[in-house]
Amino acid sequence: MMKKYIFGLALMTLGLVFASCEDKLDEVPDNRTEIDTPEKVQLLLVSGYPQAVPAVICELSGDNYVDNNVVKPGIHRAPYKDFHEEAYAWKDINNYGTGEDDTPYDVWEKYYQGIAVANHAIAAMKEMDRDPANNLELAHSWGEAHVLRAYLHFVLVNVFAEAYKDETQSRQDPGIPYVTEPETKVSVNYGDDEYRHSVAETYDLIEKDLLEGINLIDDSKYKVPAYHFNTNAAHAFAARFYLYKREYEKVIEHADAALGSNAASSLRKWQNISTNTIDAMLNSYNDETAPCNFLLQSTYSLQDRLLSAIRFVINDGNKAENVKSSKNVIYGGGPNWSNRLPAYDGKIYRYGENDDGSWLFRVYEYFEYDDKIAGIGWVHIIYQPFTAEETLLCRAEAKLYLGQTASAIDDLNTWSASKLAPNELTQDRINRFYAGDAASNDYVEELNPQKMSSEFKELTGDDLYVLHCILHFRRVETMFEGLRWFDIKRYGITVHHAYRGPLDKTITHDYLQWNDKRRVLQIPNNVISAGYPSTDRSTHVDQTTPMMSQPLLAN
Repeated sequence: MMKKYIFGLALMTLGLVFASCEDKLDEVPDNRTEIDTPEKVQLLLVSGYPQAVPAVICELSGDNYVDNNVVKPGIHRAPYKDFHEEAYAWKDINNYGTGEDDTPYDVWEKYYQGIAVANHAIAAMKEMDRDPANNLELAHSWGEAHVLRAYLHFVLVNVFAEAYKDETQSRQDPGIPYVTEPETKVSVNYGDDEYRHSVAETYDLIEKDLLEGINLIDDSKYKVPAYHFNTNAAHAFAARFYLYKREYEKVIEHADAALGSNAASSLRKWQNISTNTIDAMLNSYNDETAPCNFLLQSTYSLQDRLLSAIRFVINDGNKAENVKSSKNVIYGGGPNWSNRLPAYDGKIYRYGENDDGSWLFRVYEYFEYDDKIAGIGWVHIIYQPFTAEETLLCRAEAKLYLGQTASAIDDLNTWSASKLAPNELTQDRINRFYAGDAASNDYVEELNPQKMSSEFKELTGDDLYVLHCILHFRRVETMFEGLRWFDIKRYGITVHHAYRGPLDKTITHDYLQWNDKRRVLQIPNNVISAGYPSTDRSTHVDQTTPMMSQPLLAN
């Protein structure tokens, strides 16, 4: 049994719970305390950072995990949670309760609660001063509230809507409600056009909030900057935002602001991470003073327990016919290293006597006991939404599309050197390693961005190989974080899932093509039940691609 608690002020649910049939009248976050001073606004914003991430549902949807019931046919494992099986099969996710961690509703509810916190903070500051951005006591919180609100909407639109395509097509794709005011009505229909914007409109509003706040951030106002949108985290967010929007000059501008003049000095010092105990590694990795950790997010997440159930895992390399191994995400070689990255030596753990699943220590959970005798408490995993490493890879991708290929390789070389790769990265090494196609090379995927948008620049030759290298490095860097799913959506990468239920006699093969509407996660069922329109996930599958079941392979 696990007990959950919520940090921050007394009431986190600020009337903005979309799945409620009767939206409650608005009230201040703590009905004993008026938010009427700059200090109280700062305290309020602490509770705006959600203790949830979409990592689990995004990883299950992507291509990092495999179904062990397929790649190890002798295994007949049930999922740790029933909704894990639904997510892996790209079905509507319905098999969960409202209090369960890592579910679509968990993300939707907690991110909109965080948005509500930001909106209350902004409204409170407006009551204190007509121009909070120019008030020395309020300007920093004004900036933090707007950047936070922008980021929370950014996550939601990338989970529950199409990837950004271009200005024209993305105005046709439904987005999400962009909420900028505290609720003042008894009942609000967030399915109305007034609230549910297109993807392009959602991106416009994200940019407006981001630009409103980014230059007002003042790190000196934070006690622990790494758990807030500090200056580096805000610029890293801007770099990722503009990368997804393909405004590459702005990506470099903001990445440079976050990384400084010597990017290598900001990257994680893997050689200094002690392998004596997993707790020591974890504490070092999540060190709030480490310059690489731009933003840390403490969550309630059971991803570690998902992996320990050894149904959906990064497998050790065994594979059935037509099933790509996931081993290469964590153990695989690279263009300038063999086998696994040296930085991961002594830091990879395995579940099961037969190496049924592998995981890097970073996803290990913290368990905070409430009652040690009863064995109950709170499960936490600390995630890193923004790091120096991922920001460096954003910059490399932007440089590549701007024709600065040599400089992009320099950034990739900096990244791999920080992971203790033994050899210098060169164009020749990149070309040799990423030669081939998606059918013959585990590190090369079929990319379809030009099918999604004619405005997406097509890369060929050496540049295409460098792009595969960037996507490979980012996949390794962000494993367990869920960001790989966003790259899959951005580039229209075809994903193959083979799965078999614990009682099934056949293996089902399914292919998620670039135009498959199942790339958009369904709006949470609780929200749909309350009257919010569901997402159209009827598939657009290339009929030449086989989708079939095959007999279970023998041991």
